[in-house]
Amino acid sequence: MYTQIFDWMREHRITEVECIVPDITGVARGKIIPRDKFESEPEMRLPEVVLIQTVTGDYPDDSILDLTDPDMELKPDVNSLRFVPWAVDPTAQLIFDCFTPDGATVETAPRTVLRKVLALYEELGWEPIVAPEMEFYLISPNPDPDVPLQPPIGRTGRAEFGPRSYAIDAVNEFDPLFEDIYDYSHAQNLEVDTLIHEIGTAQMEINFLHGNAMDLADQVFLFKRTVREAAFRHNMYATFMAKPIEGQPGSAMHIHQSIVDKETRKNLFSNEDGSASELFFHFIAGLQKYLPQTMPFFAPYVNSYRRLSRYTAAPTNVEWGYDNRTVGLRVPRSSAAGRRVENRLAGVDANPYIALACSLACGYLGIKEKLQPTAPLATNAYELPYQFPTTSEQAIDLLKNCEEIHEILGKRFVEMYIGVKEKEIAEYFRVISPWERKFLLLHV
Repeated sequence: MYTQIFDWMREHRITEVECIVPDITGVARGKIIPRDKFESEPEMRLPEVVLIQTVTGDYPDDSILDLTDPDMELKPDVNSLRFVPWAVDPTAQLIFDCFTPDGATVETAPRTVLRKVLALYEELGWEPIVAPEMEFYLISPNPDPDVPLQPPIGRTGRAEFGPRSYAIDAVNEFDPLFEDIYDYSHAQNLEVDTLIHEIGTAQMEINFLHGNAMDLADQVFLFKRTVREAAFRHNMYATFMAKPIEGQPGSAMHIHQSIVDKETRKNLFSNEDGSASELFFHFIAGLQKYLPQTMPFFAPYVNSYRRLSRYTAAPTNVEWGYDNRTVGLRVPRSSAAGRRVENRLAGVDANPYIALACSLACGYLGIKEKLQPTAPLATNAYELPYQFPTTSEQAIDLLKNCEEIHEILGKRFVEMYIGVKEKEIAEYFRVISPWERKFLLLHV
């Protein structure tokens, strides 16, 4: 493994290596090492607490941490070796998996969680196929967090002033930026596909080609970093907040999912005659049952719940339907070979490894429990009752009691994840917002 990595680095005259571990929030942690040192000392270690930092840089309460702070043994995934295309000097990036000193996988590592779920499918001779869709906003540089966000200036010298859904010219406003995004993506073997302008002002969407879940999780993880870096070079920010701008739609990470037989590569959501299989319906039913109980994985922050409201292109329930964008679980129009389920719940702020793992775990539970879904909905799902928790606290309470998901994803991982989220909520409630100062300061 190391020989292959070293040969590639020498061939491309790499001078530095970014050794990356995705943490629980989806942030790239790790070390930047000169190539010569990496070759002479490839064995790497990091403390486990690196994985379980809050988005504010804090840690869960001491009661659930190992205060001895032991090191993890890090091993590179050769399939993740890529260029860092925006670096000044030839630089490589490499994603590492985390192990204990005795060789066991570290339960709190997001890649470990996804591998555990994929192993359940592999035991059955199956492979999940996924295709994420990533929505994000382009905004003007905003160094002051107290100032509301504004759209950036395009090539015409003007900022967008309203919805430009699917407008080609609106995308062309930022052609130099998107040329860099596609060039950077190509250099990293990120298989990005369609680019569209979404509903929001300067809101964009880029879709990925379908493929292996671990590979796509890596691609999404790297893509978010890529877009932010490209935007910096064009005097813009790119944000993957779920709801960054008041009065604008939120940003989602829609997850298209199917299952194929590992040997025949046939889509198991379809029967030989092209009709939908029982497996397909069980999978949908699993999502319907378990998504409301696992919301913290799809809506990880206080801000995430601002996106999930009626008539904002975000789901409010777990109804399902054929080619119906008002439901939480959409079945796009397709051939039998392309039959899939689109989970529309996840915000783009979700950790891709964890969101994919949990979505596939919910479907797996539906298959194992032979659950049956509700009837497909052909009408407006926004008119039906809201079926999700409305706050982070409610969502965490539901997750604490979802033993089936604890078993699949790992009890220690779920405990640590909840600890991180509870710490973030506590941090949030220490902040006094502009709304409170505006309406309460002199009026109550």
